[in-house]
Order: sequence, then structure tokens, then C-alpha cells
Amino acid sequence: MAVPTNHFAPLPIIASELSLPVPQVRATAALLADGATVPFISRYRKEATGGLDEVAVLTIRDRMQQLEDLQKRRVAILGSLQERELLTDELAQAVAGAGTMSQLEDIYLPYRPKRRTRATMARERGLEPLAEWLQAEALLPAQQASGDDPEQQAARFVDSGKDVADVAAALAGARDIIAEAIAEDAVVRAAVRELYFSAGEIRSKMLKGQEQAGAKFRDYFDWTEPVSRIAGHRMLALRRGEKEQVLSLRIAPPEENAVYLIRRRYLRNESPAAREVEAAVTDGYRRLLSVAIETEVRLELKKRADEEAIGVFASNLRELLLAAPLGQKPVLALDPGFRTGCKLAVLDRLGTLLEHDAVYPHTGGRKVQEAAARIESLARKHEVEAIAIGNGTAGRETETFVRGLKLPRGCAVVMVNESGASIYSASEIARREFPDLDLTVRGAVSIGRRLTDPLGELVKIDPKSIGVGQYQHDVDQKALKQSLGDTVISCVNAVGVDLNTASAELLTYVSGLGPQLAENIIAWRTENGAFRKRSDLKKVARLGPKAFEQAAGFLRIRDGADPLDASAVHPESYSVVKTMARDRGCKVAELVGNAPMVATVQARDYVSDEVGLPTIQDILTELAKPGRDPREKFEVFNFAENVHEMKDLEEGMRLPGIVTNVTHFGAFIDVGVHQDGLAHISQLADRFVRDPAEVVKVGQQVMTRVLEVDHERKRISLSLKSE
Repeated sequence: MAVPTNHFAPLPIIASELSLPVPQVRATAALLADGATVPFISRYRKEATGGLDEVAVLTIRDRMQQLEDLQKRRVAILGSLQERELLTDELAQAVAGAGTMSQLEDIYLPYRPKRRTRATMARERGLEPLAEWLQAEALLPAQQASGDDPEQQAARFVDSGKDVADVAAALAGARDIIAEAIAEDAVVRAAVRELYFSAGEIRSKMLKGQEQAGAKFRDYFDWTEPVSRIAGHRMLALRRGEKEQVLSLRIAPPEENAVYLIRRRYLRNESPAAREVEAAVTDGYRRLLSVAIETEVRLELKKRADEEAIGVFASNLRELLLAAPLGQKPVLALDPGFRTGCKLAVLDRLGTLLEHDAVYPHTGGRKVQEAAARIESLARKHEVEAIAIGNGTAGRETETFVRGLKLPRGCAVVMVNESGASIYSASEIARREFPDLDLTVRGAVSIGRRLTDPLGELVKIDPKSIGVGQYQHDVDQKALKQSLGDTVISCVNAVGVDLNTASAELLTYVSGLGPQLAENIIAWRTENGAFRKRSDLKKVARLGPKAFEQAAGFLRIRDGADPLDASAVHPESYSVVKTMARDRGCKVAELVGNAPMVATVQARDYVSDEVGLPTIQDILTELAKPGRDPREKFEVFNFAENVHEMKDLEEGMRLPGIVTNVTHFGAFIDVGVHQDGLAHISQLADRFVRDPAEVVKVGQQVMTRVLEVDHERKRISLSLKSE
């Protein structure tokens, strides 16, 4: 028969799953297919999508891909079945109706080309009729069962020429056929799979002799937990312990429950034939089905754990990227060190390196006075408004030293998280930017820029190197890269990018651009000077109308020819703003930033077939506060004085800290001792906390209480509770 035409309709499926009208999903899918980016769709095409936010647009995009993958697999299976002349109308209908990959693979399993199995060899010896008779007898109601002796039936199949030596061999072969049929039964597989998730348990044991080598997995040396309750981070920890050959790991429900499920489908009496089938049921479950389903469940739990871990990673990354910037101010940055000294870099308001040097405040003697004089001199010379100090080795000691200096009035001293700075220093990006500078000087520059503009600097580093995730090397790397990339793109476009000062790395993440167009923009800027208006972008090599449409609204030009170019108003809507200004008898420049005048505009007066109410409302919001940075206002943070190392900590001590990482089991907090402490989820608030992200976020300043200090394991337990 011909492969059936499958009227695959993913849009209604997605609409149903998300409880959205089909037209909204269809419009979003069409925009995505036309090359529109997620930030552009959610910001500038609200009329088409019904105001869907980035999360909804991303969900539609990803679900479309999943359903497309499912359809590709469906088509491949139908083609394989047809090629081998196995496709029937009933089978084609079943394949077409499969809604998940698991359902699809279960249907295909009995027909999948496979290596020779015990059941295959039994069929080759002609034992399939015996297996069919046993199954038919076992399925008869008790009053209808013949009660015939299976051995008498099996005797008919004894044939030394076919390697069936005796009755026992014939029955064994028949049971092998039944066992495989049970293991490939889609209904059985679905029921047993559900049992694994509802009643299964995960059990881990320490492998012999691994007590010392696997000490970090000590909590799992004898661990049992229901599959239905396993947290993602524990699943990833168990898998890592198994991979490192410290733990053995098994997942299974009570065997009697699984066997009972299968017996209900294959047995309706207690005849001698039924006893043979019952033996096949037990064998099929133990030898084939349990192994296959455990593998599937492991993969599904891994997938769920990955999604959970990646979600936490992306959330933490967002908070870090959107950390409050100090702003465009001259900064002196220090990359601390003891014996090797502190590398310093002075940056102007735009982050340009002015001077660099090395000072030695921790080596004693004249070097200390020289370091003090040098830092004080540079701070005065360049009218430095802040000193950024990396929080690595010697960070707290350097902070104490700098705070004792005679600095310009109002000069803030700020500790900066330097995670990943060394990665940047050795990167190709840093080599291109500072080809003649030492790695440590590049690191100091990065520390300074992280203070003035965290987003602009952190985009130069692989997100996995920033240190705000867990198990990043254990999760699906493709999914992780996609999620973190989406997060960076979202943050960059939410803040907006200064077209005349942004690095190529930052421009790369702007909607519609990418590495090549970012480089072309830098090249145009180098050759022609600063962009005076957004429309100049059209002069950049290879930046066509589509790229301009997608990017223009997210690029800012300060002090340019058109005041709207410094706002998030898209060029396609400039004519609307001009009409608003004309109606008020003023110039556009007089309307932009004039909140009282903007408040007089009635949004509905400017709605047209081309521009809907959501866009008009966004325009008015932007005109009232043009180019508003969504990030919070910067606040100086200070660690506790005289607390620099773990030995300085005491139980009950109250300390200021900064949240550095949020996980599903708690939050890691830097209290200034070079070792982050952990506030367990049970210690995050005076109330019950289901998700740590409800109460803390990366970069948040908190007041903590020391619960316990474990010097041997280098662990600090903290609490955010009031008592």
C-alpha cells in the first residue's frame, strides 16, 4: 500500500497545550518562519501575536521543533514499513496517531529490524505455532480452556534436524517467542512505563572500595528514593557517581506489581498452558522489558533533570547579566595577588584602557608605600570615581589596603566577582582587543568593565565559565547552549545597545545581527566615525532591509540627529510620533522625555490598520522615559571588616553577603572569605520555601547568619532566617 498522506497539524496541538487561540500561534509561527527573532516578535509584533511575551514565543518555537522532529521520525518509520512490505491500514493509522516519540517507537518496535534473538531463532526452528497455541489457551475464560497438556502439543515440534531436541526445548523456544512479544507489546510497555514513574524507586549503593575516593557522594552510598519525587539535582549527582564508578544505580518498581500488570493482559485462566505463559511473562519482564523500560526511564529522568538544571542556570545567568551597572565612570581596577603583586588598569568613562601597572601591597617593606602612592596618584590624576577589586586570591586583603588610602572624595571601593575573567584574558577576543598586554592586565581590565557594565563585559565569556550553574558538564550540551544563548539575547535586547560604543561581541547578540554583521558595523564605524542616525545602518555591508527591521529598535544612538534614535521606538513607527508631536504643536525633540505632555496623548487616537493599540501604548511608555535602562540602580556593597578567611568565622556571626548561585536546594553566598557558604532551602526564609528563586536571586545583597563552619570539608552553612 502507499504511504498515507498525514495531515500533520502542529499549530492546533501547540495552541491546545498552551491554552492559546490558534490564530496567535499561527501568527507567531509565521513570523518565526519568516526569520523574525524572539525579541523582535515579543517587542514589536504584539498585534499579530496577541501580546505574547518572550517565554511564550520561545515555547512555541521549541515545541514546533519537537513536533517537526516527531513528524520526521513518523515519515521515516512509514517509509521503512512500506519498503519492507509490512505496512497495513491499521498499522499506518496507529503510526499516524502517535502523539509522542515513546508511543511512536513502541508501535514500531515489533517491526524494527533487529539482530537475531532467542525468539528469532525459535521462530526459525518452527516454534511460533506452539507459542500462538499457548497464548490462545491462556487467554480463554477458565470454563472454556481445553486443559490440554502443553507437553503433548510440544511433542509435535520435536525435530533434531531443527535443533529442537525434546519437549523441554520446544516449550523453552515457545516461551522465548512469547517473552519477546510481551516486551514489544505497546500496551504493556505503556503500562509498565507508567508504573516505573508512579511506583518505581531509585536505589544507589557504594561500589566496593570506593568509600574514600567517592567521599563527595557519601550521601548516596545507601540511598533509596521514589522516582516520582526525585529532584533533578539529585538525579544528576547519582548519574555522575555512577559514571565515576563510585555508585551502582538501579531503577525499578516492585516486580510483583509489574508482573501483575502483564498477567492481566495475557492470562485469564490457570490451565497448564497458562502456567507456561506465566513463566514467559516473568522471563519477558526480567530479561527484556525491565531492562528496556529502566533505560527509557533513566533517559526521561535525565531529560527532566537537564531541563531543571538548565532552567536554573538560565535564570541565574539572567540575573548576573542584568546586574546593576555602575555606569560610564572612570574606574581603577585591580586584579589582586600576593607574591606576584596586583595588576591595575585605569579605564575612562567608555571603558578605554588609559594606563596599567603592577603594585605590591602585600610583600612588605617599601613596596607597600610605593603601591599606596601609585594608586592614590592614579586615582587623582584620572578623577577615578570607583576602584574595582577582583574577589579572588588576596581580594579581601587588597580591599582592606585600598580602603586605608587617601582616595578622591566619593570614590567607591567595590569587590567584583571575577569568575571567568581568566577565561576572557586568554581568549581570542582579548588577544584581538589587547594584543600587546599580559593576561593579568587583560584580567584587570575585565574586572573594571564588569563593574561599569556587567552585561557588556560578560557577553565576551562562554556562559558556562561564569559560574552560576550546576552540573553544566552533565546536562545536554546542545540544549544548554540554546537556552543560555536565548538568555543572553533576551538580556542584551531588553537593555538595548549603544551603536557607537558597543563591542562586536555585544552587537553579535542584537536581534537580527550575528557575528558577521557585528564585525561589519565595527568596520563601518572605524572607517566613517560614529553613526549619526539609525538609517546609516543601511550603509553597512550586507546589512539588508530584514536585518535592519530586526535590529534597529534595539540599537541606540546617543546625541544623534534624531532624538528617537536614542529610544526603543522602532523606525517604522517614527511617523506616528511625528504626528503626535504635530498635533501638540511641538517638535519631536520637545515631546521625547516630556512625561506631562506625553500623558496628554490618547493612545486610541493613533490606532490605525498599520499600528495597533499595544504598539501605541509601548511608544507612549518609551516617550515618557526614553532609553530607560531596565536594570536596577547600582548600590555599593561592603563585606564585614576583619572577616577575610574561614578561620575568622564563628557560629552565630551575622555577616553581609552576596548571592552567587541559586540552585533548587538552596543558595550559595559569598561572605568575603574566598569560600561561598550554602544557605539550604530550609534556611532561606522564616516561611516554607518551595523554590529558592522565590526569595533570592544571583547578585542580591543579603544579611546572613553562620550556622556551622566545617574546616575539614571547607563548607560553610548559612541562614537567612531572622532567628
